[in-house]
Amino acid sequence: MLVDSTADSTALLTDHYELTMLQAALKAGTAERRSVFELFPRRLAGGRRYGVVAGVGRALDALEAFRFGSEQLAILEGVVDGSTLEWLAGYRFTGDIWGYAEGETFFPHSPLLVVEASFAEAVVLETVLLSIYNHDSAIATAASRMTMAAGERPCIEMGSRRTHEAAAIAAARAAYVAGFTATSNLAARARFGVPTTGTSAHAFTLLHDTEEQAFQAQVASLGKGTTLLVDTYDIAEAVAKAVDIAGPELGAVRIDSGDLGLLAHDVRRQLDDLGATETKIIVTSDLDEYAIAGLAAAPVDGYGVGTQLVTGSGHPTAGFVYKLVAREGSSGELEPVAKKSASKASIGGRKYALRRRNRKDVADAEVIGIGTPPDGDANDRPLLSQLVRKGEVVGREPLDTARDRHQASVAELPVIAHSLLKGDPAIPTLFI
Repeated sequence: MLVDSTADSTALLTDHYELTMLQAALKAGTAERRSVFELFPRRLAGGRRYGVVAGVGRALDALEAFRFGSEQLAILEGVVDGSTLEWLAGYRFTGDIWGYAEGETFFPHSPLLVVEASFAEAVVLETVLLSIYNHDSAIATAASRMTMAAGERPCIEMGSRRTHEAAAIAAARAAYVAGFTATSNLAARARFGVPTTGTSAHAFTLLHDTEEQAFQAQVASLGKGTTLLVDTYDIAEAVAKAVDIAGPELGAVRIDSGDLGLLAHDVRRQLDDLGATETKIIVTSDLDEYAIAGLAAAPVDGYGVGTQLVTGSGHPTAGFVYKLVAREGSSGELEPVAKKSASKASIGGRKYALRRRNRKDVADAEVIGIGTPPDGDANDRPLLSQLVRKGEVVGREPLDTARDRHQASVAELPVIAHSLLKGDPAIPTLFI
């Protein structure tokens, strides 16, 4: 996504201190020191067993749009001095970036991004990269747990009205990566090609003089394969009217309130008795992964998920950090550097990672090499691929590729990864 102007620049999606650090480094003569920054999680949120990488494609787009034009520079007058503004005017990222591919699972200390460039070029990217990765990976992780709980039953993302309008688009994209089949968000369809779906809300039923008129109008417009919302008034009466109007070809009914498990059993019996044996039952209403798992034995055919998905099901951030782990020393070679802060210590040195797998191709460990790639055998998978080479994006890929990768990555994890209970990560992280 090359940007010809700065009208859509991402350069101000940053924090003030990144530019004051830049200014000080330029004055000190250290701004051009070759440096390695890494984006990684110290732990998994909420005692979850794994996390899911999302936002890679959006981050690459943001990198290409990271330009300081006249509008951005005018806003920064008084924030940094004239020589720093002049440097920013010519900013172009010319370094290299490696990362976990989108849809991949991750564990504590997984080096999800490795950014190698001058200090100046890399430090100003901290906030925009963290913002995208933290949000999208939190949503994808929640979505993965939901689709895992749902099994073969499809999940539809419908949380746009429960979050910021821009976050809603990113959330729909991240959910699709992690296995959701569709979204209600049309902007996600336009921008990222995520399939969309939708039929009607209670307002459509209330608009008409009778429920029958509402159902007749919807079937006339959308066909007998549509989904009719049956809980505006009395569910049993609505199901009877729905089948009477659409016949056994009725596509689905949706239940949006009440005890969904009990109601699904009642509605299934009623539909079958009316001859609508192929009509599906879709449930919505503040679902999360635990509610979905609790409906596993109910005759439910699909789930619509909103609030809990777009808020990360209680964990709206993945907790990633972006730290300097190596920088050019007096010899010209990279030297490890690390924080020693209590509870926030980092591990110095450029990282490499592979997924160690046993003879049955089940993951055993996340193996991280410091300074050199870890040795692996034929069953092991290297996890870092090059995303940017000398400033040029080389790692962009179709969204469906990330979606397929996610499915394969989760499938290779041990059985404990399927647990929704709080606990240790599904596999350990080993440093060598």
